[in-house]
Amino acid sequence: MGWSSHAFLLGVVMIIAGAGIPIMAALNAGLGTRLGNPIPAAFVLFLLALAVTAVLTFSNPLPSKDQVIAIPIHYYLGGLFVAFYILSITWIAPKIGLGNAIFLVLIGQLVAAMIIDHYGLLNASKTSVTAARIAGVGLMVAGIYLARKPMIDV
Repeated sequence: MGWSSHAFLLGVVMIIAGAGIPIMAALNAGLGTRLGNPIPAAFVLFLLALAVTAVLTFSNPLPSKDQVIAIPIHYYLGGLFVAFYILSITWIAPKIGLGNAIFLVLIGQLVAAMIIDHYGLLNASKTSVTAARIAGVGLMVAGIYLARKPMIDV
């Protein structure tokens, strides 16, 4: 089954988004180091993100109050995971190296994605865990392990 040009474009956007994660992590880790604290660095990052998303939000049609209220509360908790990730990467990357931090994040993403897909959690499409998927994730984890530099003592 081939990819349509639309699917290909979406794939390219996700690759660029993925490339942005270590760039963002490096920038924020550097800011946190220079400020002497990861929390104000995360605040600056979120403040800038708020400004950008506010402009985009208010330049598009807004959802109704009823739409917002009807959404189950757990769908709003993604912000906690964003804050945890930003604070974690800003604090830990300077200690163990950006590559090591991102590689460990990738392992967490692979395992969590497989579990979410398997059970169809949070309305995700169900994709059963098979021996081939486990082998694929195992090979990716092995590749991540082989690509990373040894961690320094923390």
